[in-house]
Amino acid sequence: MCGIAGIFNRNAGEQPDPQTLVNMAAIMHHRGPDGFGYHVMPNSGVGFSHARLSIIDLDEDRARQPFVNDSGNLLLAHNGEFYDFKRIRADLTARGARFRTKSDSEIVLHLYEREGLDETLKHLRGEFAFGLYDTQEDAMYLVRDRFGIKPLYYTETPEGVVFGSELKVLFAHPAVQRKFSSEGLYHQLIQVMVPGSTAFEGIKQVAPGHVVKIVRNADRLDLSEQKYWDVNFPLEHEYPGDDVDEQQYIEGVRKHLLEAVQHRLTADVPVGCYLSGGIDSCAILGLSAAATQTSVKAFTIGFDSNDYDETPIAQEMAEATGADHHIMRLKADDLYDHFVKTIWHTERTIYNTLGVAKYLMSQQVHDVGYKVVLTGEGSDELFAGYPAFRKDMFLHGLDHLPDSERKAWQELLEKNNKLFKGAMLAREEFVSPAFNAKMGFTPSCVQPWLSCADTALPLINEERRAELDDYDAGRAIANTLDEAMLKGRHPLDRAQYVWIKTMLEGQILTWGGDRVDMANSMEARPPFLDHHLAEYAFTVPPHLRIKGNKEKYVLREAMKGLLPETLYKREKFAFMAPPAHTDPKKWQAVLKLAEQFLSEEAVKEAGLLDYAEVKRTFEKHESDAVPIDEKVQLDAVINHMLGVQILHHHFVKTDVPALAQQRANELGWCA
Repeated sequence: MCGIAGIFNRNAGEQPDPQTLVNMAAIMHHRGPDGFGYHVMPNSGVGFSHARLSIIDLDEDRARQPFVNDSGNLLLAHNGEFYDFKRIRADLTARGARFRTKSDSEIVLHLYEREGLDETLKHLRGEFAFGLYDTQEDAMYLVRDRFGIKPLYYTETPEGVVFGSELKVLFAHPAVQRKFSSEGLYHQLIQVMVPGSTAFEGIKQVAPGHVVKIVRNADRLDLSEQKYWDVNFPLEHEYPGDDVDEQQYIEGVRKHLLEAVQHRLTADVPVGCYLSGGIDSCAILGLSAAATQTSVKAFTIGFDSNDYDETPIAQEMAEATGADHHIMRLKADDLYDHFVKTIWHTERTIYNTLGVAKYLMSQQVHDVGYKVVLTGEGSDELFAGYPAFRKDMFLHGLDHLPDSERKAWQELLEKNNKLFKGAMLAREEFVSPAFNAKMGFTPSCVQPWLSCADTALPLINEERRAELDDYDAGRAIANTLDEAMLKGRHPLDRAQYVWIKTMLEGQILTWGGDRVDMANSMEARPPFLDHHLAEYAFTVPPHLRIKGNKEKYVLREAMKGLLPETLYKREKFAFMAPPAHTDPKKWQAVLKLAEQFLSEEAVKEAGLLDYAEVKRTFEKHESDAVPIDEKVQLDAVINHMLGVQILHHHFVKTDVPALAQQRANELGWCA
């Protein structure tokens, strides 16, 4: 919905510079082009700013943030959506609260005043990130939604704490350093990140389902972190047996998903749907079309490769629902021509140009006048849709079946997903001792990326590589996982937990979600990540998520009545853009980018990579002796190499505070 920013200085007498706050809003103008606001709390050393995308309460002045409560002791800047807010607002009004806006954001101030933060969080449903300062406590709270749909970054400077919706917002503050950490660089090259981290030194993320509290004691700021929600599967022995009535779960999933969709259709502007050829987005479109009185606008990405294109099934679904269908057909040139701009928005590397495709799609959504779409993200996480989950189920979760049957299913899985071997599935088994110790096995979802170590480590500049001599990426990730959420759980639940904590938050909801959607002032709402639906989905027995060789079984059955037969029977197909090795024209586009960002001069100037190894990696990719699954892996690594060099260009080499000031001047945003 918006972008937020703020400053909390150690010294209450040092007031934040208002124009710096405005500049921080201006550099994320794409998140909120409909207006800006800022507020400095008197004698507090605290100031917030906000860039607004108007979706709920379109009155520009009435709903302008940051909000200050009637007593003048609370300051709020909020990004995202709170669903069911009308009922909450009405209930609070009946209890004596007086609202000044029709915005969903304002409920936080009234709930917090009456019930405190812990109880407030129980009422909040949706995707959100907010900063809340309380003068009476002299404390600031940074809060992020349960799955991390909305981003929230923070860092400490010599003066205090700076926070914002994007890294560039923090970098717009002159006191925030812009420097890669060696560990962050390494994780950018292997795709999977340590939860809560970024590529940059000292820059952290508020973890999903967490609150970071900053309290001022004299001239010192004390930071603490508290978890308020987690992915909590039942203990394995608590599930019912194989003879359970599966119909109750089918009905339960249908009921909770429909409710989640209905909530997310709430807006004061038109709402569309993203539509691929998968069960997830088709289910969302089908329910949306049934729940509304008008034709729903559906948006589909089409690729110029039959192996990766899903438009035929999407068209069938659009026709069945009477949707107004918009198809964006992409060619090789379209993707790498927009790679640099996409990295500016994602602020992390991407292994596949699907992120670019999503960026271009959100641009088209914006161009036809839409600000909101519903998406299918989260379904695979809840109902075990990815190939890696089935692999882990076959390997670790079906001990009662004969080895021969499990092996046959696994061979079929590998055969049907050969396009994704080297990316979605590892080329060969990789064992992380830290993961094995923490949860009994190394989840298949992290194996493709952890196994890139032999390729990625030599690529790092010699001096930085020396800093990583004793570094274990698997251990760093595993150490962030809550053992209490893994202990005693079914192997499938453990695998899903790891994916949700790593790939969902660090990839799908960033460069596949918020960052490329909000790049074009467009809000994506994922109904599957409604926490009421999720908490119900966690109770579905593993054998009803993956039944035999069929993934997402309970969801398929719940949506059977609205899915085309071809889709109902179809195996999960991972949504990816065609990798560079599949298209000579695309590979030429990669080489053109490499001339600019991976030249010997550019590599030495950045001081991140080893040029000789960069050159060897390209030579290896072009060798006919290299097998296809290794080329898939090399495609990803090369995208990451380009990505780190582009990140250096955007955020280290560029004077970001000056750029933010320039942007504010262009917009006429002045304090």
